[in-house]
Amino acid sequence: MIGYYAHHHGAGHLTRMQSIAAVLDEPVWGLSSGPRPPGWTGGWTDLARDDDPPAGHRSERDLTAHGVLHWVPLHHDGLARRAAQLTTWAADERPRAVVVDVSVEVALLARLAGVPTVVVAMPGRRDDRAHRLAYDTADALLAPWPRGAHDLHWPDRWVDKAWFVGGISRFDGRELPATSTDPATPGSHAAGPGAPGDRTVLLLWGAGGRSTTDADVRAARAATPGWTWVERSPGHDGSSDLWDDLQRADVIVTHAGQNAVAEAAAARRPAVVVAQPRPHAEQEWTARRIDDWRIAVGRTEWPEPEDWPELLELAVSRGGHGWARWSDGTGAQQAADHLTGLVADWASP
Repeated sequence: MIGYYAHHHGAGHLTRMQSIAAVLDEPVWGLSSGPRPPGWTGGWTDLARDDDPPAGHRSERDLTAHGVLHWVPLHHDGLARRAAQLTTWAADERPRAVVVDVSVEVALLARLAGVPTVVVAMPGRRDDRAHRLAYDTADALLAPWPRGAHDLHWPDRWVDKAWFVGGISRFDGRELPATSTDPATPGSHAAGPGAPGDRTVLLLWGAGGRSTTDADVRAARAATPGWTWVERSPGHDGSSDLWDDLQRADVIVTHAGQNAVAEAAAARRPAVVVAQPRPHAEQEWTARRIDDWRIAVGRTEWPEPEDWPELLELAVSRGGHGWARWSDGTGAQQAADHLTGLVADWASP
């Protein structure tokens, strides 16, 4: 059995866990402070939260153990219970490995319990002391993006043990309409730029929060009268079939989270990728790389209203075929194959 820790912030970590578990030829045990995914059939441990205030006194001093770790609040009941749950689970269940997606502290706890770790590498600059500790002690690094996207500043010791599998999406393997990969065709329902109102922007938000306001979005809509904007995000109405919405869109406008980017890549749609503020500038790095590689249009902050008409046309001109560089649709299967090979090697005499 392989354990998989999924961080509770946002939805991407849990989604990635499900994608990999679906193609892995051995049981996966989920560990998370987030909700157990609907339909999950493997083992599951509901971990105590380490970010909720306890009933009594909470010390806000030294949350990072003098800069060595990321989040270890003093005298926190949830943190203590969480650590006990993880080490007890490791002792009782004896997993062959744990995928950590993502937490420096969980990676170290697993390794201190004698369990091999595969740490999911994140975008952005990750050379702080805590990340170095997690990456250095990991047996492998799972990079859900193509080589060269976020590893240019990595030391050789990280590159040598990294699995660059490309984006991982729940939609990988879906059949694409012929027009989805044709850069000359702006949308699967149109042969070219249509009359005002004929083209559609699909605006995607994630569960991790955003700095872009509703007023920013209204201004972008007003500045692009030839486009119909459809919004999909937590708390907004939309169709129940996101894949269908992705395929209908002439341009996807999305934040630069790994899950959203992977889904745009799976759909092979033209896109404008706009970074939202995140630690270690992870979304800014992703947006810059996507733009540098001309896969789609990438911006590090929400554009001014007057810029949107040109940006949407630029996205159409770049098409969706460039996403093949970001993901070939086999990221989850590659990750599963690497995991299978790694634990098999450890099991060998």
